Amino acid sequence: MNVFYEESGSFKVGSVVSKNDASLQVDTQHGKRAKIKAANVLVEFTGALNDFLPAAEALAAEIDLDFLWEVAGGDEFDVQVLGAEYFGHTPTATESAALLMRIYGAPMYFYKKGKGRFKAAPEDALKAALAGVERKKREQAQIDEWVAAMTTGELPDAIRTRLMELLHRPDKNTLEYKAFDAAARAASVAPLRLAERLGGIPSVPDYLMAGFLMEHFPRGPGFPALPAPELPDDLPRAEVAAFSIDDAATTEIDDALSVVTLPNGHKRVGIHIAAPTLGIAPDSPVEKLVFNRLSTVYFPGDKITMLPDELVQAFTLEAGRDCPALSLYVEVDADFQPVSFENRVEIVPIAANLRHDALEAVFNEETLAAPGFGPDYPFKTELVWLWQFAVALEKRRGKYDPNRPVQQDYNFAVEDGRVIISTRRRGAPMDKLVSELMILANSEWGRMLAEAGIPALYRAQTAGKVRMTTRPEPHVGLGVAQYAWSTSPLRRASDFVNQRQLVAMIRGETPAFEQGSAQLFGILRDFDAAYSAYLAFQDKMEHFWCLRWFSQEGVTEPTATYIKEDLVRIDGLPLRLRLPGLPEQLVAGDKIRLAVVRIDELAGEIELRFLGKVGHDDVVPVDEVDDPSEAEAVGAPSHSGHG
Repeated sequence: MNVFYEESGSFKVGSVVSKNDASLQVDTQHGKRAKIKAANVLVEFTGALNDFLPAAEALAAEIDLDFLWEVAGGDEFDVQVLGAEYFGHTPTATESAALLMRIYGAPMYFYKKGKGRFKAAPEDALKAALAGVERKKREQAQIDEWVAAMTTGELPDAIRTRLMELLHRPDKNTLEYKAFDAAARAASVAPLRLAERLGGIPSVPDYLMAGFLMEHFPRGPGFPALPAPELPDDLPRAEVAAFSIDDAATTEIDDALSVVTLPNGHKRVGIHIAAPTLGIAPDSPVEKLVFNRLSTVYFPGDKITMLPDELVQAFTLEAGRDCPALSLYVEVDADFQPVSFENRVEIVPIAANLRHDALEAVFNEETLAAPGFGPDYPFKTELVWLWQFAVALEKRRGKYDPNRPVQQDYNFAVEDGRVIISTRRRGAPMDKLVSELMILANSEWGRMLAEAGIPALYRAQTAGKVRMTTRPEPHVGLGVAQYAWSTSPLRRASDFVNQRQLVAMIRGETPAFEQGSAQLFGILRDFDAAYSAYLAFQDKMEHFWCLRWFSQEGVTEPTATYIKEDLVRIDGLPLRLRLPGLPEQLVAGDKIRLAVVRIDELAGEIELRFLGKVGHDDVVPVDEVDDPSEAEAVGAPSHSGHG
């Protein structure tokens, strides 16, 4: 006797060797001895073992599924009964096996209910299942068509329009992803390389920007329609002529300064900060926007502002306007020591917006050392005195070091696809003046808030780690007991929040955020994460433009400065790299000559080879100096060139 049985989802035949109630031993058609469960036996038959399966399979292929489904009706049935109705006679073993094969192979048509028992699928369920099969066939045909096109070097429009999504945030359930992934596997390349090969990445900056926007600005960098702010019209007007000092590209002018001589011979320094909180109501759509964006994003050639231009223009400290401001007035004695502080919420007339490029030519180390402090220029008297005050403040913080190695900072500009990377000395009089006064304002306002018992967002540095906190803690790098970012409310949500708290303190009102505020902790967490991500994106973009600079300028043998171990810094660029295999006798500051072996802009990679030593250098870039005071003070990106 022979048996037709099912095992592991497939049909087999065998010749019975022995049999008991639960199992059988059979010799398969391939001559192997096997033990099978009696419950798996579907049909017993006699005749040639090797001919049975081919005959059953051929007959199964002829069975009309739709007709069989109609014959089955709506009730549960036994396969032998259905076979008799379908064939018109009691089915033979071959017919029974063929029927079982056809039914087992059509789970959309028939549901298994037990051994040899089935039930026809309801009509609606069958139609839906068949439609699904047809849809999958069409989808697979579309996938195959796209794969074939990409295999021949063509990028289908449907793939092109979603290419950035496929590379940065792919939805693996989409047809486009399945096709693109299949094409990449067929070509044995990474998806990014396939996109490059097919011409889908004409611009690396655009590729990097697309990934950043998908992650942090999924609705795009544009702004929704927002109501115009209501500027206060009942503030007292300050009797000062304030001026700002910023990079030429700065549009969000947060801070300005003023100097007035008092009757007692002391000076009164005004640190005036733009006050958007005076025109942006709590819980308003604009405030929600601030807490959603959290910071302006800087990168070479452009920026994504925290606030839309029309709102920025309403509050920016633009020359020739009277602007709402939060002012910290510092009375300073003849020895450049602060003797008192006063806060005011007021209207401040802005007399000038001084720009770095023009000011630095006349206000620098050389002119300050010259007789009469050099040539005349607007606000010279105020600037010279403020620089002297800034030096005193730096000494007061314990950070003054005339022998400190010269520090370099980098500015990036992108014009018509070309990058211009320029260096300038950090710690120059202009930088020192602004940074020291911002440190003073941020530390003193932090102290005042702490003494008033009003929470704020502080920057703290202990054990070399900078972090955000809602409690006043020391910032060791700056040498201050507390440091609350408050001087850039047009550009950072942290400063916006702190300004709300300061205005409430000055006016004696209930602060927007009280001690233990869960919302304040949430803003801190979100701001810290976003600010770090924005800086990382800026670094990534600057890294790309550094790589582009080599090919743009035709530099094939750059020089570099040895830092330590296998770490070097490319001269003229904020680019530090690890270069294995350097000579052991190199010491920090040694100049070395390198050869460019390979640059992969898309992967962000550069490979260099050591050629030899050429000299020594004592200039230290700003990102290798432990004291980040100036960058922390003004809150500007260290390399961006945006103020």
